[in-house]
Amino acid sequence: MTVIDPDTQASWVPEAEVDDIDETDDMPLSTRLSIADTLTLGNATCGFLAVYFTTTGVLIPHLTGSEDGGMTRHSAASAVMLMLLASVFDLFDGLVARKLRSSAMGAELDNLSDLISFGLAPAYFVLVWGMVDNHAYQRVSAVAAIVVLLAVVLRLARFSCVTLRDGVFQGMPSPFGALTVVSVVLLGLPFVPTLLAIIGVAWLMVSRVEYPKPRGRLAVAMLGWIVTSMALLAAWAFEAPGGELLLQSACALQVVMGAVIPLFATARRVNAFRDNRREARAAQVP
Repeated sequence: MTVIDPDTQASWVPEAEVDDIDETDDMPLSTRLSIADTLTLGNATCGFLAVYFTTTGVLIPHLTGSEDGGMTRHSAASAVMLMLLASVFDLFDGLVARKLRSSAMGAELDNLSDLISFGLAPAYFVLVWGMVDNHAYQRVSAVAAIVVLLAVVLRLARFSCVTLRDGVFQGMPSPFGALTVVSVVLLGLPFVPTLLAIIGVAWLMVSRVEYPKPRGRLAVAMLGWIVTSMALLAAWAFEAPGGELLLQSACALQVVMGAVIPLFATARRVNAFRDNRREARAAQVP
């Protein structure tokens, strides 16, 4: 209950109510987390855990000479599955933000989380791969890892500054790029082709090729592909019959999609440019 002093016209509020008001006012709206922000933090957590499993299950056993093929395979699969799970969080935080709301920190949290899960985690995976696969190429793999990391940094920075037409990304989305980089590594190709493919993916992430945003049926298809990939990783980790062949087939398909989508996008852009020129010429004809 608020009492008004008729002489001063100042309001008096009981002490308990003052405390409640102060506690509420101490936290501005811009710092209150929404449901979408919570999903974004889940994305960051998965990225950190991916680095953790890559270190404890792959790198440290290699450096100490205590490698166990089964445990290394389980850890590598866990790291990749966590990156896949991070992409699920990244997919749903955008959907939830559009349906409900996001705090003023939403965009910044999303970029920082993507940097961890789709920049640091895959770059670190590439670095460890170079150290474990062939120690002689350790420095080269470190350069490739830096290229991947910087590509994601530049891509996220450009995403924050450039406004595009609705429904498209400019450059390969960082989750798709991270999964393609990891797929290239898991294919087990010779070092040089693997290195060139990784650099190619990094270039696509900073390119001007337009990619469709995962909405509607495309989002459902993407989610189904992620779940399928996680199941194949589990089969590979537990050495299920045909698990390795299925995983390599899925990795090859991911790499093929990473190469084909830009071609389709470029062809569509060229066709649109030609159609516009034809319409302009037709308009000039009297």
